[in-house]
Amino acid sequence: MKGQIGVIGAGTMGAGIAQVAAQAGHKVVLTDTNPEQLQKAEKQITASLEKLVEKAKISAEVAQEIKGNLHYSIQLYDHQDATLVIEAIIENLSVKHELFKQLEQIVSATCVLASNTSSLSIASIGASLQNPQRFLGIHFFNPATLMPLVEVIPGVATEQAITNSIENLIASWNKTVVVCKDTPGFIVNRVARPFYGEALRIYEEGVANFETIDWAMTQIGGFKMGPFTLMDYIGNDINYTVTETVFAAFYYDPRFKPSFTQKRHMEAGFLGRKSGRGFYSYAENASPLQTNEDRQLGQAIFERILVLLINEACDAVFMQVASPTAVDLAMTKGVNYPKGLLAWADELGAQWVLDRLEKLFAEYGEDRYRPNPLLRKVAREGSKFIS
Repeated sequence: MKGQIGVIGAGTMGAGIAQVAAQAGHKVVLTDTNPEQLQKAEKQITASLEKLVEKAKISAEVAQEIKGNLHYSIQLYDHQDATLVIEAIIENLSVKHELFKQLEQIVSATCVLASNTSSLSIASIGASLQNPQRFLGIHFFNPATLMPLVEVIPGVATEQAITNSIENLIASWNKTVVVCKDTPGFIVNRVARPFYGEALRIYEEGVANFETIDWAMTQIGGFKMGPFTLMDYIGNDINYTVTETVFAAFYYDPRFKPSFTQKRHMEAGFLGRKSGRGFYSYAENASPLQTNEDRQLGQAIFERILVLLINEACDAVFMQVASPTAVDLAMTKGVNYPKGLLAWADELGAQWVLDRLEKLFAEYGEDRYRPNPLLRKVAREGSKFIS
């Protein structure tokens, strides 16, 4: 599939996907109903390519070729020759339905249609199509030009041949592809929930402040960012909404319960870096951080969050969302975890993880700490998750 690629929605994500496809040698049409947004996207892509030239990653001639591959338009009709169209617009089901109904009248019968959604089900979006067999999810991570992971999500109606074709295509764009089941949050946004949720819970219990929890996860756990720094980077509005969406989609499973602390920060407009204040203040005269560098406390915080992450990774495998290898790839390539969670469990021992979860479960009596059956099985057998 070396034909024209269409991308709809010229926000940061849409522009990034368009650049990735253009760099892979495709002719790309990027559309948006807002001409100003298209201009902004063109500037974003130009600046990104200029940085690549400065760093000697590509030549000036190659940058010009990539720019020549890109066409910007406000007309949906300009996707008529596309072999694949990826939608990257607002996360609103009715708006997406309307878009795909229009798009299906424009593209050829063989054109593959896809959504970059991170929170809506592929089946629900595809239901608006006359031919949902050619529809699937292609979920990039932000920034799309830098993050190596792409989740490919077939819906219940998607033809296997379409999934295989797209998996090969995206891999040819120098991306790490994981295929996963159409379940809430797919792999990354599902498995990563305890990184935020349990950190917030630890804070709410008064165990430690934001700074200390972040210190524990980076200095002891080896994560590139602590949960509160990361939530401020993502935006509390976005992160809270994803948590709330996943919680509702899982029929209010307590494992995914949102936090009042994050909700109150969002309601107060403390969204993070973009608003100048989140869990931390980003003002020039901000108070210095108050970190308690007690290693015993830090170790306890790190282990509590880690075992919940591992338990969630186990659940993704147990419920056939993806293979153990795919889950570990997703977490290392999609959110830069220092190790794959299941490989980490193998290293520590499934029994070690189970013992800590059972202690939490006995202490709290809450379902959020219930050990997954697969974890119990691997611990009982003394086996490994990754063979």
